[in-house]
Amino acid sequence: MDQEASRTALSTAVARGRHRLQDDPPWVLDDPFALPLVGPSWRIVERRQDTSLPPELGLAYRAGVVARSRYAEDRLAAGSFAQYVLLGAGLDTFVWRRPDLVRSLRVFEVDHPASQQQKRQRAAALGLPELDRVTYVPVDLELDTLDRRLADAGFDRAAPAFFSWLGVAMYLSEPAVETTLRTVAASAPGSELVLTYVPAAGHLDDVGRRLTDHLRLLADALGEPQRHAPTRHELEALCRRCGLDVADHPQPGDLARRYFAGRTDGLAPHSGEAVLAARVGG
Repeated sequence: MDQEASRTALSTAVARGRHRLQDDPPWVLDDPFALPLVGPSWRIVERRQDTSLPPELGLAYRAGVVARSRYAEDRLAAGSFAQYVLLGAGLDTFVWRRPDLVRSLRVFEVDHPASQQQKRQRAAALGLPELDRVTYVPVDLELDTLDRRLADAGFDRAAPAFFSWLGVAMYLSEPAVETTLRTVAASAPGSELVLTYVPAAGHLDDVGRRLTDHLRLLADALGEPQRHAPTRHELEALCRRCGLDVADHPQPGDLARRYFAGRTDGLAPHSGEAVLAARVGG
């Protein structure tokens, strides 16, 4: 995707928007901006999702997408952070959805230049404001030096920061993942990171295995192959090696009890993508 915006980011945004449009309330994540930001082509993405994923896997996919964002934003809201860095922001709409949090944060949206340009053009066409507290940082995590790019954008290493890195690490090489983790670990003590990853096959249940196989084929067809699938132990060890303490590493059942209890529409998270929270000690 060197010169093209991420098409998997479009799929993620459509999943967030479809949750609000098609699933029963209460919504795990209420994102009224997702589908307008994608634009009229969201129907094409919707058809591709429905063609690629059987209904039960489509539900699991949507559940995973909204659960990971809700989890990250809950940890952000529960902490004391001065800065929020969205790594691989894609079409995330946090800066318009959560004015209650944005007003106390300096927000840095980090993304591939082509994806970021497309998002900003679409937001401008919709009349969504460019906020003074939000800085856009074009970065290719495989090629660029993230710490230098953040510093040039005004990121303060002495102030605690929260990093969200959702649906991205699986598309990067292991060296790029490690470099990014080390950049986060060099932040102020008390800073946190929430990341998601595709676990190794031995950590998947039947739904997670089937969904992962479908999504991997879809990503390959879109020219964005998945490259990184560690075990839970391997990822925790990598975080520690990079200078981060593992703060939370929930299982799908933990997220189901937290966010999906009492639902009768079949919406539930899956094991095909896991979430981990890590903290900078000191």
